[in-house]
Amino acid sequence: MSRRLLVATKNAHKTQEIQQILGSTWLVEDLNKHPEIIPPEETGITFAENAAIKAVAASKLFSGFVLSDDSGLEVDALCGQPGVQSARYAGEHSDDAANRRKLLTELSPIRSGTPVCHARFRCSMAIAENGHTLATFDGSVEGRIIETETGDGGFGYDSLFVPDGFEQTFAELSASIKNQLSHRARALEKVILWMAR
Repeated sequence: MSRRLLVATKNAHKTQEIQQILGSTWLVEDLNKHPEIIPPEETGITFAENAAIKAVAASKLFSGFVLSDDSGLEVDALCGQPGVQSARYAGEHSDDAANRRKLLTELSPIRSGTPVCHARFRCSMAIAENGHTLATFDGSVEGRIIETETGDGGFGYDSLFVPDGFEQTFAELSASIKNQLSHRARALEKVILWMAR
């Protein structure tokens, strides 16, 4: 019998990715099914702080485990930006396309001196229950940012990110491959081990 897990997000792509990685052991729901849970303001200065803020807030209104993640892209040539502002890089109400455009615009003047733009996706996950953080977990994947969007899959910055050891972007790789090596998959592996204790 599947166990219920609430993911404290309204991002359906993220929920689907987590469900695919966890498999049938867990019945994954998100905030789209729980309109009574209002996402809190993300005031943390790190991914881990924001993940915990979201998980704790939702766990006060949900009976059972709540999983939250905060993740983003860190580009070395931009001193780690967009970082925790990845989802809002082009403005508070920006969408993925606007964020990607801003990233390419910011990188354009430094590409001549830094032809390979090293970057990483980083993810922090928090598990909470009854208003308390139970544990936090981290995962990351190294790669590079390319100059032109490539691929129709994924979301966020996936069409610009090529993970180390590959020539395709996350938006081109199959879900099965991405779900083995992504930052979210690596953090979730630790979550699964913790839950199986």
